[in-house]
Amino acid sequence: MAHPSQLGFQDAASPVMEELLHFHDHALMIVFLISTLVLYIIVAMVSTKLTNKYILDSQEIEIIWTVLPAVILILIALPSLRILYLMDEINDPHLTIKAMGHQWYWSYEYTDYEDLGFDSYMIPTQDLLPGQFRLLEADHRMVVPVESPIRILVSAEDVLHSWAVPALGVKMDAVPGRLNQTAFIASRPGVFYGQCSEICGANHSFMPIVVEAVPLEHFENWSSLMLEDA
Repeated sequence: MAHPSQLGFQDAASPVMEELLHFHDHALMIVFLISTLVLYIIVAMVSTKLTNKYILDSQEIEIIWTVLPAVILILIALPSLRILYLMDEINDPHLTIKAMGHQWYWSYEYTDYEDLGFDSYMIPTQDLLPGQFRLLEADHRMVVPVESPIRILVSAEDVLHSWAVPALGVKMDAVPGRLNQTAFIASRPGVFYGQCSEICGANHSFMPIVVEAVPLEHFENWSSLMLEDA
């Protein structure tokens, strides 16, 4: 998860998020080179009194500064479109979970099971245990198996919400009366935190999302215990 004074993104926990981090670095390097070139030109124009007629009036330079931006935009657009299509693909998910946004908590339904669902509320500050994170811990985590395609169906009961987990590269709006879907693959075990990313009311900051990725065997044991308790 993110920590104070962190400058970069969180460590990626899914293949799509790794691709997004690579694309971010790729685009940032292009922006850095453009900024350096523009700064050099500005400094050169301000610091010299010399003029050159081939620079002031030159078709070759006009061609360069027309074609070069087009090439740069293509270098940014092609990997961006590739990642968009990767994020949109949902092929044969192993597990489908329905996430419903409420004011102000999340409820989860494991649709592949007959009766497996629960509400997930934020743990109040006074009830936190040592090592737990304030405003990020939930009383019931959404547990998923690692290295398995997970489909998330997202909707809302009352107002607009947004189901977002940065480390997994997932962010999907929860719209009342509409069922949106997204998918992710947790590439390693761990606990990943997110929060509602729409301004959904007074307690918008108090409906965290906690995804716990565990090995398949542990997930099966957890689901069996949850079904027994139900």
